[in-house]
Amino acid sequence: MTTPVTTIASGQEGSLKDQFDAYLLRLKAGDMGSLPAIAATVLLALLFAKLSPFFFTNLNFTNLFVQSAELIMLSSALVFVIILAEIDLAAGVTAGVAMAVYITLIQSKGWAWVPALIAAFVTGIVIGWVIGFLVAKVGVPSFVVTLAFFLGFQGMQLVLLGEGGVYRVEQQPILAIMNNNIPVWAGWALVIVSAALLGVLGIWDRSRRARAGLVNRPIAILFIKMGAVVVFGGAGVAIMNQDRSQGVIPIQGVPIVVPITLAVLFVGSFVLERTRFGRHLYAIGGNPEAARRAGIKVTRIRIWAFIVCAVLAVISGVFHASRIGSVDGSAGHSIVLEGVAAAVVGGVSLFGGRGKLANAAIGAIVITMIDNGLGLLQMPAGINFLVAGGVLLLAATIDAGARKRSGSSLARV
Repeated sequence: MTTPVTTIASGQEGSLKDQFDAYLLRLKAGDMGSLPAIAATVLLALLFAKLSPFFFTNLNFTNLFVQSAELIMLSSALVFVIILAEIDLAAGVTAGVAMAVYITLIQSKGWAWVPALIAAFVTGIVIGWVIGFLVAKVGVPSFVVTLAFFLGFQGMQLVLLGEGGVYRVEQQPILAIMNNNIPVWAGWALVIVSAALLGVLGIWDRSRRARAGLVNRPIAILFIKMGAVVVFGGAGVAIMNQDRSQGVIPIQGVPIVVPITLAVLFVGSFVLERTRFGRHLYAIGGNPEAARRAGIKVTRIRIWAFIVCAVLAVISGVFHASRIGSVDGSAGHSIVLEGVAAAVVGGVSLFGGRGKLANAAIGAIVITMIDNGLGLLQMPAGINFLVAGGVLLLAATIDAGARKRSGSSLARV
């Protein structure tokens, strides 16, 4: 007896129940995505709100997003190589060297800040290409290559800046990134534009799938996502638009770094999820040999992944210099480990082939929230490391268990 096959017409929609059932199946198979990180965010927020009356103030709420921006950018940079089941331990010091080049050209050579910043990004591109070439073309393991660069670039920073050298960042456009705010009306415009972009992108995706004869998700899901952006984004903007000054001069508005971070995440997510380059990244991370046999230029994609990682790392370096107002020889030495932790906590698989920039952003907020909350409670710095390490170990264990369950599910099929 032949089992009837249901034909899916072009543009046909599945039901909300079908989507929910499919999501439950993914959870059972171990693909939990950022769900554990979201749950951790909620639990940590409730815990710190109960333990400290200052945690949910508008000042601390805004500071939390400013503090997390640098880590969000670095963890997002690492996603591009972690998806390939590679690692870049030099991402933090790459940012440090790039900013050392930037400040040296300004202080010693008299360059204007714009060409100096361009030179910093070119430095990042060159470093990313060299690392990618050694990993993809020569075949040196990424752990070894990036560890060597991590050690060597610490020396390069000292050479460029001098031992103990600290240079103040005096360029107002750079300082404004982490220390100034956009107008109150621009915060509301940001929410509207974000929701509109999500809607346009969703409609574009639906038309592509319809033309390809693929089933579409219910359009209600798109409306729910847009509504979530309006509700949660609007709530965040409303809080940040309140006066959080401790003095006479009012301070209100969304920090400039927030729209910059959102813009980078939007572009990066578009590249990962909706371009050939992104699809090839996931394919190589899932099975490099199968990707090679399918005609994907594995070597070229790997090199470009390290270049993208280095460029985003330089952006995180700009954020760091803007926040502390200086460039010194120790920049980027420790944050790379927090970046890896944030990506893994957010749901990016260290085994490759799975993860999104949104995962890294959520993981970075979790790590920052731990540091912020424990700081408000005046806990010793050692406690921060212990808690962050425990969260990372738990996330890695969940990832390993998910991979094992996924393999078992495939074996049964």
